[in-house]
Amino acid sequence: MKRFWDILRLRVERRKLIYRSYRKYYELTCVRDRTDKVQKSDLILFFCARNEGPRLPYFFEYYRKIGVRHFFVVDNGSDDESVPFLTNQEDCSFWTTTSSYKSSRFGMDWLTALQNKYAAGHWTLTVDPDEFLVFPHQDKRPFAALLDWLDASSQRSFGTLLLDLYPRGDANSAFCRPGENPLDVSPYFDAQNYQSRLEPFYQNIWVQGGPRQRVFFTDKPDRGPALNKIPLVKWQKGFVYRSSMHQLLPRALNVTYRFGPLAAPCGCLLHYKFLSSFAQKAEEEIVRKQHFAASREYRAYNESGSTELWTKNSVFYTGWQQLEKLGLMSRGDWV
Repeated sequence: MKRFWDILRLRVERRKLIYRSYRKYYELTCVRDRTDKVQKSDLILFFCARNEGPRLPYFFEYYRKIGVRHFFVVDNGSDDESVPFLTNQEDCSFWTTTSSYKSSRFGMDWLTALQNKYAAGHWTLTVDPDEFLVFPHQDKRPFAALLDWLDASSQRSFGTLLLDLYPRGDANSAFCRPGENPLDVSPYFDAQNYQSRLEPFYQNIWVQGGPRQRVFFTDKPDRGPALNKIPLVKWQKGFVYRSSMHQLLPRALNVTYRFGPLAAPCGCLLHYKFLSSFAQKAEEEIVRKQHFAASREYRAYNESGSTELWTKNSVFYTGWQQLEKLGLMSRGDWV
């Protein structure tokens, strides 16, 4: 009987979220519709952004090299160079809105509406403009090989750890020019201090820890940011992200892990939040209150009075093999 009610609860929740996305679709204004260029087999990418203009040139370059063929973007009222840049990208369709980011479930309603209209049948990446996917065998095999392996294994989703990278010294001095690889100015990370648990109802692994918890949530570690993400999904109509990119419905998509000799591969999202633009961004988001829990995370950063995360235990990033040796990602049985 419990299983019946659990399934019913999940079905109702999923339908509510999809209905929300249909309503939120009408908050979007299409600026460039190039979706007629999308081919059936294309890897496509979705993201929301606001005033991320300096990050966009390298972001597009990185994911094009991986194999992304089309970008779907929702711009939430940018007043920097974002819109002119997006307008000039021939492999990009984008929409704008000045509606509340918070009331759209932090952009996920907008993206869900677009994904359920355009992404069915596609391998689909959903990431933020400061996140860069690292996958097993990246130095020797194309991303398409991973997609082929996932298809052959009937694995419809691919999990990652969100790995915060930071500079040595104050983040305010880590200036990254447009088009520059942020790794060049922010190459350090925490190799330890991660905690994980299984969320039995939604069947996902929940991960916390890393430098943000260590520095900004020392007294309340349970309030530290979630570091588990599922950015890659073989999308079908009716799928929906439940909590940012941390959880999906149907919940079978959250089972990106297998243990033992047939372990599933997983990757990392290199996360470059801590660059010179961070302090200004934090102050702006505290005022806007458009992020989770009234921008609690940004308030914690501001109250700490410091954006220096480096310690003598910080590790210099060298590649995916290093992350696998540290237990932060795995090739699983994709050998």
